[in-house]
Amino acid sequence: MKKLLAPVAASVAFLLAATACGSGDYDATQIPPKVQPSQASAAPPAPQPDCGNPLASYAPEGPMPQPNAMPAGTYMAQIQARGRLIAGVSADSLNLGARNPVSGKIEGFDIDMVRAVAKAIFGDPNKIELRVISSPQRIPVLQNDQVDIVARNMTINCARWGQIAFSAEYYRSGQKTLVPVDSTATSLEDLDGRTICAPAGSTSLDNLKKKNPKAVPITADTDTGCLALFQSGKAYGITGDDTVLAGDVAQDPYAKVLPERFSDEPYGLGMSLKHPEFVQFVNQVLDRMKADGTWMGSYIKWLQPALGKLSSPPPSLYGRIPPS
Repeated sequence: MKKLLAPVAASVAFLLAATACGSGDYDATQIPPKVQPSQASAAPPAPQPDCGNPLASYAPEGPMPQPNAMPAGTYMAQIQARGRLIAGVSADSLNLGARNPVSGKIEGFDIDMVRAVAKAIFGDPNKIELRVISSPQRIPVLQNDQVDIVARNMTINCARWGQIAFSAEYYRSGQKTLVPVDSTATSLEDLDGRTICAPAGSTSLDNLKKKNPKAVPITADTDTGCLALFQSGKAYGITGDDTVLAGDVAQDPYAKVLPERFSDEPYGLGMSLKHPEFVQFVNQVLDRMKADGTWMGSYIKWLQPALGKLSSPPPSLYGRIPPS
């Protein structure tokens, strides 16, 4: 089937160009890097280190502080003194973190999570600076103290716990595969020899190599980068989180997502290992969102139309010992 790509390609180009525009309330200060495709090694990923249950985060302690009254000496107090929370996010993952072409603001399910953290610190969800980062930048920007928190559909696992800290799980995604709408494939295993795009530095790339080592992996730094490679014919398909692929399909009528789901991808908010008290505070925020209906309201707005109803948020698991 021949694709008519002009309208979709134009929308992608607009989305990337629009990330350079300001919106007046600490909007994104960095545009996504220009994406160049790269052939990823077909070698299988290294085994995961053992960290116990990777979903176990630091348990909250004591009552939650009131907005604008963060405890002295904590990282939250530093953020309060600065006057804004700095968050690393996506601007091109539709319904997770994407720039609205009308308002110019970045919005989505992931964005709602960090806006709730800003509201808990300041009493105002708008006291936030959104810095647009690529998938491979998620961990370095935390290690280099460039952001306070990352909300960019990041899977919690033991290898990453060795580099950063995670909140409790705030969403459970799963990996699927996007292909042309006329494809006869029913699973990733049917795509031997096909070029499949996955975001660089992602668990999706690792899972692709495990699931079908005969597929040809190619990477891009952003979700739009993989979509552009698919639309230009440089990639036959895309593999990644079902949340992301649902957004891709919404932008391309010539694509479909295969029903096969072959992994669980528990999302966590990333933070520095140097600030365990901030992780505990963020866990208090998430627990409150899960209990008072705020989490479910965000899910219904952003993800339910594409992914279906959920009965409840994922549970928060605790038990990891914070570093002293």
